[in-house]
Amino acid sequence: MDVLLRQLYQDRASEEGTLAILIIEKDLLPLSVTDGFEFVIVLINHNKDISWEVKHYQVGERRVSFHSLSQAMMHQTLIVGNHRRLVDWLVNGRIVFDRNEFLKDVKERIESFPPGDRTKKMTIQFTKMLRRFEEGKTLFHNGHYFDAFSNMMHSLHHLARLSVIHHGFYPEVTVWEQVRHIEPQTYKLYQELLKSEETLEKRIELLILATELAIHSKTEIGSQHFLSLVQGSNDIFSISDWMSLNEVEDYCVDLELLIRHLVEKGFISIKKVETKADGIVKTFYQVKKF
Repeated sequence: MDVLLRQLYQDRASEEGTLAILIIEKDLLPLSVTDGFEFVIVLINHNKDISWEVKHYQVGERRVSFHSLSQAMMHQTLIVGNHRRLVDWLVNGRIVFDRNEFLKDVKERIESFPPGDRTKKMTIQFTKMLRRFEEGKTLFHNGHYFDAFSNMMHSLHHLARLSVIHHGFYPEVTVWEQVRHIEPQTYKLYQELLKSEETLEKRIELLILATELAIHSKTEIGSQHFLSLVQGSNDIFSISDWMSLNEVEDYCVDLELLIRHLVEKGFISIKKVETKADGIVKTFYQVKKF
């Protein structure tokens, strides 16, 4: 089988832009998400024009999915965490080509999880948790219990990922197994919700209370990346000033919600500036010094 698979990638390995190639075999990695394919081939390259391209093949009786992605897309995925299966592939896949030990360095970065990567990923997960929590709470108060429960459970999943990242690990496909060892109290909450015989309404109420406590306790670490960017200045800023920062691009969509939360928690103060229109003021923000 290896000989047949090699025909799919051997020509690409000789191309200058190819950085690494790895293979995921479903039979050897049963927990890996391969979308029903027996083999997944991942090729990482320098090509910025094609961020992620997929081709399907039939090799004998086996189905193969061939993923070509850029180095930039791979790094963005590692930070944002929107393709956890890719992290799993990078960690567990069998390397068949590695130019100048590129993939070896990537794996070492995943294992060491540099503090800069970690703080940004925590803020991304924290803002996602806030978003799901706010939407779930709104739906609950308007009687949409199934949708509310779905959002609150998603909020809890983001809490789980934040907890794993805080302890220095990348969230894996089996994130709750990680949480079980890292933060037993969060795992216990999740377990109780799944096994609870309470009504759906009562379970959502419990979720809201538990998530509120979690958000309160995680605010400082969950906001660390953003606060580190804006602290140290006495200036006042508009929301557009902060949204234009390149470093917040990956969680810009939820930045307004994060800022509102930080105002409520006392990390940021509101400054009002008069406009020419009578009775209308423009809102600016200033980071408090601690």
